[in-house]
Amino acid sequence: MRQIIAALQVSLDGFIEGVNGELDWIDTWDDSFGVMPQIDTCILGGGMYPGYEQYWSAILASEDNAAGPAEVDYARFAARTPHIVLSRTLERAAWSNTRIVRDIEDIRTLKQLPGKDMHAVGGAGLVASLMNRGLVDELRLVIRPVILGAGKALFSGVQQRHALTLLDTRLAGANLVCLSYAVGAR
Repeated sequence: MRQIIAALQVSLDGFIEGVNGELDWIDTWDDSFGVMPQIDTCILGGGMYPGYEQYWSAILASEDNAAGPAEVDYARFAARTPHIVLSRTLERAAWSNTRIVRDIEDIRTLKQLPGKDMHAVGGAGLVASLMNRGLVDELRLVIRPVILGAGKALFSGVQQRHALTLLDTRLAGANLVCLSYAVGAR
């Protein structure tokens, strides 16, 4: 069966956004998690999808690209990879390879189909909903060297305890720590 990998960037104190949604503390959006070769589907929440699609489309459209090569690679990957958006309100998606689902059980069904693993891109509400239904198999977190003090906490919507088993730790660059955990005792 396919696995769902929730891979996110997080501050040292557990936030994925600042108080006003700011992300200026994240200096690159490259594939620090190494998920691209492993997945064939991205899953996003309806609140995150429009900004995500606009950001990666703009990188591809820019001739004077300030993004680094790794971000351009991810933008190309995102443009060609099927996306599932869990939303009760989103009516349409700009990318033709995007499917909107209304029920989280549709994601459980997709997980049981043949294919590569799926990447839960975010946001926090999506990750919490997936974890609350037992659908996340692995967490990959890039810990950013900043304490925000307040903002959108990654796990505030998770309703029960989840045992984690450390799979891997590594440094990325000079300041980033990448942690991988299996969700559930092994």
